[in-house]
Amino acid sequence: MFVLVNLKAYDVDPVTVAEHAAAVADSHDARVAVSPQTAHIDRVAATGVETWAQHAAPTGHGSHTGSQHAAAAADAGAVGTLLNHSERRLRLADVDDGLGAAGRAGLSTVVCANNPAQAAAAASLGPDAVAVEPPALIGGDVSVASADPAVVEESVAAVERVDPDVATYCGAGVSTGDDVAAAADLGAEGVLLASAVAKAADPRGVLEDLVTR
Repeated sequence: MFVLVNLKAYDVDPVTVAEHAAAVADSHDARVAVSPQTAHIDRVAATGVETWAQHAAPTGHGSHTGSQHAAAAADAGAVGTLLNHSERRLRLADVDDGLGAAGRAGLSTVVCANNPAQAAAAASLGPDAVAVEPPALIGGDVSVASADPAVVEESVAAVERVDPDVATYCGAGVSTGDDVAAAADLGAEGVLLASAVAKAADPRGVLEDLVTR
């Protein structure tokens, strides 16, 4: 299972979290990635952990002040990017253009979706993965895999029907190894989480639990 930790804009030392994530990934032969703020991508990538951008603008080079350029993220050390997170929503056309920008920069992609219908629409655009995250559960203590397992199962099935090469991840409320195991049982190939690690007093302990259940 792929564990992708989104640090959002939390008041956390991204390098410390990245060092823990890299150590846990190495010691357990697990795939763990960290998605920091844009300004911290190079520092996080320098730890050796798999590093993802939180967003890539649907633009190329040019007059786009304030945009997160995909190529710049790649140059800083990112290997992938999130798109359409519920806190950074895009129109479908912009998701498509964002995927194009990420592809030109050589970045892998995860498109976030609220429900099975959106997951299917996202899968039709050809990302590497779709992460289903009901907004009401984001940042909470109850995983979507426990609170609403049907939305995960139905999203997995919807994505599979559209494009079997697109993976489905599970987000929203994921915080423990049991949540990861439940997501896997429902057909997810990865999890997307944030506060469980970013706000943890012992982020390494949380990461250990996530990859060892």
